[in-house]
Amino acid sequence: MTARCIMVLGTSSGAGKSWVATALCAYYRSQGLKVAPFKAQNMSNNARVVATPDGNWGEIGTAQYLQALAAGAVPDVRMNPLLLKPEADTRSQVVLFGQVSDELSAMPWRGRSLKVWPLIAQALDELRAENDVVVIEGAGSPAEINLHNSDVVNMRVAKHCNAHCLLVSDIDRGGAFAHLYGTWALLPQDEQKLIKGFVLNKFRGDAALLAPAPQMLQDKTGVPTVACIPMQFAHGLPEEDGVFDDRASQGAGQAIHTTIAIIAYPRISNLDEFHPLLQLPGVRVVWARSPAQLADAHWVVLPGSKATAADLAWMRAQGLDTAVVAHAHAGKRVLGICGGLQMLGEALIDLHGVDGNAPGLGLLPLATLFSQDKTVQPTTLTLPALQAPWSELTRVQVNGYEIHHGQTQLRADMQAGAENPAQEILPGMLWQGGNPAVLGTYLHGLFENAQVIQALFGHDAPHLDQVFERLAKGVEQWFDKESL
Repeated sequence: MTARCIMVLGTSSGAGKSWVATALCAYYRSQGLKVAPFKAQNMSNNARVVATPDGNWGEIGTAQYLQALAAGAVPDVRMNPLLLKPEADTRSQVVLFGQVSDELSAMPWRGRSLKVWPLIAQALDELRAENDVVVIEGAGSPAEINLHNSDVVNMRVAKHCNAHCLLVSDIDRGGAFAHLYGTWALLPQDEQKLIKGFVLNKFRGDAALLAPAPQMLQDKTGVPTVACIPMQFAHGLPEEDGVFDDRASQGAGQAIHTTIAIIAYPRISNLDEFHPLLQLPGVRVVWARSPAQLADAHWVVLPGSKATAADLAWMRAQGLDTAVVAHAHAGKRVLGICGGLQMLGEALIDLHGVDGNAPGLGLLPLATLFSQDKTVQPTTLTLPALQAPWSELTRVQVNGYEIHHGQTQLRADMQAGAENPAQEILPGMLWQGGNPAVLGTYLHGLFENAQVIQALFGHDAPHLDQVFERLAKGVEQWFDKESL
């Protein structure tokens, strides 16, 4: 078996590559084909836990995880062999086949290509040998001429497997035809020949008004426009990498009864786990970057962070630290997840230069000691008895995952003499404060459990299989059938 490779490229980040690739995975699966996704290198702090060939656990980008589910495949570290997790503007942690590589993390960006390319090619070839179709996602734009010589994710991949490439542009931003033509024109001729179709994504309006531009573009390039995809505000999948669209978080068309403010610090991680909240009737999600955005919130959530100490410093610079503390003292819910949990404690202690030292917010009597080892594993647990206002979650079974450096412990000396001492509800995993409105956990994926959504909000959560089925039918409507 040698799979046919379909590659989704974009004229820019945010054009819709991940979403289109997911839809194509669902479509080809619906045709009875064995399908796998692939992205050679993803830069994202959104990651999921998957099994590694040696029986351990590793991480891949969330987009490839969801694409695997859409394809009906078991998520595999080969589907995203290289994951870059930004820790600062000029530094990323490099994850190779699910595991942190200190060697690659220390290498210059361009110096990595020669070392990683043979491994990337091998992973792709293995997936091709096991499947009928491999749906490949590119990164950014394939026409970034400053990166072309060190490319391991776009046209080098396309040439390696002779992929049939689609080039996607976000027409809602304007300039889509110029973006498509300019990207195509900057490619060398041998790479231009691999572009088999243009895709206009996020279109609003009368498609007939596009004429004669698609034909004119084809006259200049020889490449047809094979799809015009309508704007999908509620397509059911999380947006990639910090795309906060308030239009998708306004209570699903109903009167607002609960406002949840999620602190959107610069190195926020795993923000995709909050996507189910955006689909709930009457629930408004605010991506908060200022104290004013917490004023009317019923909940405040401190999400995961790839740079906990730095993001905590950013919160203090914005005045968000005192706003979160005031919110908790008013008896309103505060939830900290992973890095957010660590921030809720008294101290961050870093003896190995992993993240940084810092005082915490002091809402939980906890101390976190960062270590060089990274905890990466799936987690299933039954929540024990919790105090109000979190008591609805008592005895709810949840599935999730852990991705964190550092271990957190309850410090009895920090709450000596407290009238209402904090509790370690689950050792090393879940804590509730002496102020019971404050809850902290290392568990990612809480809101992706239908039982949790039902317990907290009284609503059923849409199932991903329904989303994938809808995407597969959409592909049949939007794409020229011969191009598929």
